[in-house]
Amino acid sequence: MNAAPLTRICLGAIAGVHGVRGLVRLKSYTAEPQAIVAYGPLEDELGKRSFEIDLVGASRGALIARIKGIEDRNAAERLKGEKLYVARAKLPPPAEEEFYQHDLIGLEALLADGSAFGRVSAVHDYGGGPSIEIERAGQASVIVPFTRATVPSVDLGAGRLVVAPPAGLLDAAKPAKKGGAR
Repeated sequence: MNAAPLTRICLGAIAGVHGVRGLVRLKSYTAEPQAIVAYGPLEDELGKRSFEIDLVGASRGALIARIKGIEDRNAAERLKGEKLYVARAKLPPPAEEEFYQHDLIGLEALLADGSAFGRVSAVHDYGGGPSIEIERAGQASVIVPFTRATVPSVDLGAGRLVVAPPAGLLDAAKPAKKGGAR
């Protein structure tokens, strides 16, 4: 079964500074990048610090934002790398056939015949679409595209998904080595 649902979801991160007046470069993980401000103030990972964000533009693949209370480059620099979270309750429920990526982590991965394949350990998106990483007992992890062809079934309630590995994927996977290299 999948781990307990997260109560806080990471919507973005402060990627760096922009200029000398306290503006930051903001990387948004929302489907529409500008929608990150629609959820109201965001918080740090522990929920101890709140960030009121006002978007002022975009540059080099990031949003440019002003954060209330951050007035100079030094203060903005201290926020670099800060992840920005929102309460899960503020997110809309996913549409049918849609999933929040973190809901996939921890799901049991089965092959079409019902045999165990592994467990989803991560979701990646390097720009070509999402992929899932599956840890396999005593074997190397494998990464498969998160497409209907490769993952034809996801059952969050049952805590599992079905994987149809692309041809040759399992042939290429080598057992994980234990200990150091020789």
